[in-house]
Amino acid sequence: QVQLVESGGGLVQPGGSLGLHCAASGRFFSIVAMRWYREAPGKQRELVAAITDGGPTSYVDSVKGRFTISRDSAQNKVYLQMNSLKPEDTAVYYCNADVRTTIWDRPDGYWGQGTQVTVSS
Repeated sequence: QVQLVESGGGLVQPGGSLGLHCAASGRFFSIVAMRWYREAPGKQRELVAAITDGGPTSYVDSVKGRFTISRDSAQNKVYLQMNSLKPEDTAVYYCNADVRTTIWDRPDGYWGQGTQVTVSS
């Protein structure tokens, strides 16, 4: 069983910074890609940032230049550094990973439990 555990959320003032962490644990062969999603009240869950095992990253337009996703493949961790935060960044942030359980398996998607980020003065 694969588990993803997020940490690092909290309350921050507009213009401030927060860093989110996500660690994968369990028995698996490899992690193909890791992503951060967010879900604000009354809105659909949206993809915020993604990073593959080879390193290419992608971001939703609203966070480009402010958020940075990075990955420690050896430790099976992914990070999201969020700078210049805005009230509209308020949401529950979820870690997502495509995990190959064995070398013969196709990747399956796993989710963390989510961590709340609130941007407010």
